[in-house]
Amino acid sequence: MQVQNLLKKAASLEIKTICPLHGPVLSENLEYYLNLYQIWSSYGVESEGIFIAYTSVYGNTKKAALLLEEKLKALGCPKVSIADLAREDMAECVEDAFRYGKLVLATTTYNAGIFPFMREFIEQLTEHGFQNRTVAFIENGSWALTAAKTMKGMLENCKNVTFAENEVHIKSALNEESMAQLDALAAELCSEYNKQ
Repeated sequence: MQVQNLLKKAASLEIKTICPLHGPVLSENLEYYLNLYQIWSSYGVESEGIFIAYTSVYGNTKKAALLLEEKLKALGCPKVSIADLAREDMAECVEDAFRYGKLVLATTTYNAGIFPFMREFIEQLTEHGFQNRTVAFIENGSWALTAAKTMKGMLENCKNVTFAENEVHIKSALNEESMAQLDALAAELCSEYNKQ
């Protein structure tokens, strides 16, 4: 809110340089950077698109995430980004979750909860005030699927977070039923893009 108030006051000023507390001093293309500050401070969407964040133990959740990525692109999503939370920079993954308007979380049930890298990722999102997004879930487990419920519970106090109607439930590996759920999720996430 303080940044929003400052941006309103600054709108009437002739700004020649931006000297942030961290990062480079900016003296060119200031309108662009001021617009980014506006988006970031209001938790707005920087880029239309979908970010898929996954963890996978035996490769089957990864397979589902990659297949969803293909389906989303085939349905005309403007941008699809994907990351393996166990192998990529966590800060970059958090950045992508805030950049795009939609987030897909795909992980395995692990000790009746979720895989540790996914837990850390969601904790970082909530610590940074994650909000104003649509979130979808892909869960994998051999017998007691609890990952989607756990992830929802971790995000339930986030402001203006909408959970996708469709979820994907994988019992170890994709089958006909979970493939159909993947199709339904892709269609739901891309529905607004197909109307244009």
